[in-house]
Amino acid sequence: MKFSIIIVCLNAGGRLRETVESALAQHYQEYEIVIKDGGSSDGCVEALSAAVDDVRLHIYQSPDSGIYDAMNQAVAHAQGDYFIFMNAGDNFYDNQVLDKISDVILKEERRPDIVYGNLYHKGLVTVIAASPEINDFTCYRNVPCHQTCFYSRAMFEERAYEPRYNVRADYEHFLWCFYEKKAKICYAPVTVAVYEGGGYSETKENKRRSAKQHREITVKYMGRKKAGKYRLIMFLSLAPLRTMIANNRFLSAGYNKLKTLFYKRKGREGSL
Repeated sequence: MKFSIIIVCLNAGGRLRETVESALAQHYQEYEIVIKDGGSSDGCVEALSAAVDDVRLHIYQSPDSGIYDAMNQAVAHAQGDYFIFMNAGDNFYDNQVLDKISDVILKEERRPDIVYGNLYHKGLVTVIAASPEINDFTCYRNVPCHQTCFYSRAMFEERAYEPRYNVRADYEHFLWCFYEKKAKICYAPVTVAVYEGGGYSETKENKRRSAKQHREITVKYMGRKKAGKYRLIMFLSLAPLRTMIANNRFLSAGYNKLKTLFYKRKGREGSL
């Protein structure tokens, strides 16, 4: 089983090499690194080529209309059975991540379409636990970020990301996999990636776009009635306050520990 580690970048500086070196440190050896560069002028690609000589490293440079168009272009070059998308500056949590994910995949009687795990947020200095169950409410509230998801090739053969959702295309694609393709999605109790924070979707303007696109996408896949119900539940359960706590560096660790305990307890109850 081969993994494609897809990295898109534009003027990433030393962060590109940091991400590549994190991939090259993996103990599991059946992988390739596909870099799609949008035309960097800071020398990051040239510096990487001079420093790293590995047959698994493939670099493609061409113009693109944004991060999701760049990811789609990279997919066209990827040869792996499973894809993971990382941004320059993101790293694997440790050098056993691909080993652990491959173990999860191979233990399943039918290979999963998507395997996802947890995220370590460098800015908040804490592990953010993913929900061990994907259901309607999980899909409305939020799905695992692309840095923690391994997609089977089949999930991109019919259609890739929709670049018109310039902030939420990975979210829209995940819901398409879940609702349209009836994808088999498995949680892996593994911390997959270290997220740098301060990414493209976290600017003030893109947060507004994100909220608008979230409303459009949830109605598209759930319908107005169901999406409206979940919006009300989020309001009544003080979601904005919980988000503020989760994004506070001093409160986030405690909040995520409680969330992890909740997920573990829920998992034990579900197995009874």
